[in-house]
Amino acid sequence: MENNLKRATVVIPAYNEEEGLGGLFDRIQELELFDYFEFILVDDGSTDSTADVGRRYPVRVVRHGVNKGYGASLKTGIRKASCPLVITMDSDGQHDPSSLSQIADMLGEYDMVIGERSATSYQVSSRKSGKWLIRKTGEMLVDQKLPDYNSGLRGFHRELIFKLLHLMPNGFSFSTTSTLAFLKEGYTIGTFPIEVSQRVGRASTVKFIRDGSKTFLLLFRIIMLFNPLKVFFPASVIIGLGGLLWGSYGYLFFGRFSNMGMVMITLGMFLFFFGLLADQIAILNRKR
Repeated sequence: MENNLKRATVVIPAYNEEEGLGGLFDRIQELELFDYFEFILVDDGSTDSTADVGRRYPVRVVRHGVNKGYGASLKTGIRKASCPLVITMDSDGQHDPSSLSQIADMLGEYDMVIGERSATSYQVSSRKSGKWLIRKTGEMLVDQKLPDYNSGLRGFHRELIFKLLHLMPNGFSFSTTSTLAFLKEGYTIGTFPIEVSQRVGRASTVKFIRDGSKTFLLLFRIIMLFNPLKVFFPASVIIGLGGLLWGSYGYLFFGRFSNMGMVMITLGMFLFFFGLLADQIAILNRKR
């Protein structure tokens, strides 16, 4: 079956995944999915036989000369995709490829589809509290309940994600950014439950302290890009009111409006106008 007749392109980023990759492709072959989907394996500068494993199957292998990151691998695969629908899945055996057909079907109704991990799915216990905190922070910033914002099993229309690629990071936070970007742009997101198994092969390279802090910065960065007033307006009101209260206290009890109160009120005004300016710049950036 020619690529233009296949249902979707499946992008699989991989870095030193030779141990689990063969089992994943064996499962795909067992389900006869090679006949209906285009598969692109993006070898992100692996030092093992990841690329060789991929070449044993009807898979298009694309290699990075150096390790660029999870997000960079997905961007490479999306650019190489020949189908109008793109699905991403992990290479470590955690995702069941039998879900690919359901994602392709749901993309007929939604702009993005996310495999939402159930409560019984495998996850590293040390990351649960961090993920919960990040989710709540994201929900506060986008004013709605977040789906499984960092699930690696997801699909989207290529033309939509292609327009947002310049906003996507090269690191593991591609999934988080794409979720928030689609929400802020008003696209529809559908979800369905999945069970995630323990990864096969090497241990995960995601570290809570290092990568968790990056995700927090990313959440604020993406809101600054899509809705800067969400940050600037509350800050300007809090600081401005604080200055007014402080100055009024000084005037009532000491007969003079304090200099600190004036500084805080002025700072609040500047933050508000900076927010308006940032909002206009964000609109111009999104049009790019």
